[in-house]
Amino acid sequence: MTDHQIASLAQLEALYDTANTTNAGSLLKETGVITNEYRRLIEASPFMAMATVGPGGADCSPRGDQPAVVTVVDEQTIHIPDRRGNNRIDSLRNIVQDGRVALMFLLPGTNLCVRVNGTAVVVTDPEVLASCTVANKAPKSVVVVTTHAVYFQCARAIKRSTLWDPEQFIDPATLPTVGDVMIAVTGGDFDGATYDAELEDRQNRTLY
Repeated sequence: MTDHQIASLAQLEALYDTANTTNAGSLLKETGVITNEYRRLIEASPFMAMATVGPGGADCSPRGDQPAVVTVVDEQTIHIPDRRGNNRIDSLRNIVQDGRVALMFLLPGTNLCVRVNGTAVVVTDPEVLASCTVANKAPKSVVVVTTHAVYFQCARAIKRSTLWDPEQFIDPATLPTVGDVMIAVTGGDFDGATYDAELEDRQNRTLY
């Protein structure tokens, strides 16, 4: 395997012939701030993935909300409310120790995908928390992102995946349930059937 491993940037760039084949548009589309057009795209997205990195390694966390998953405050600032979840706070731990973040916004029904790279802090400012209140419940904290790079992603990955094509949707009955997964990882000492039966109602009651 080591004979075929790319071990330097020079090897990697030669393999992809970046000096001659990098699409000029892929570089021109990047900005350091959130333009009006990028703002409209970001504010149309109800779902994103947030990647962080810390001493223990990298983490990628899904975030979703309606009508938009984040609030664009200005051309370089995004607010991400930390809604109720599993309370592992992996992403927040990383941000407190290493502020680098990468966000990827999806827009259902389109092939558009917007990426934001920047730095983040976790805040508990009462005014900021109040501005993110939903169903009379404010988040415990808000991630404030300062953007360094904003750009849209090539649509090929979403097109190849046929992500939004209902005919390609996966039948849940063909997959392990979360209860099945829990049984497997605990060695069988887990009531997976009860967990599955109660899961949807529990999630719906504790969205916020």
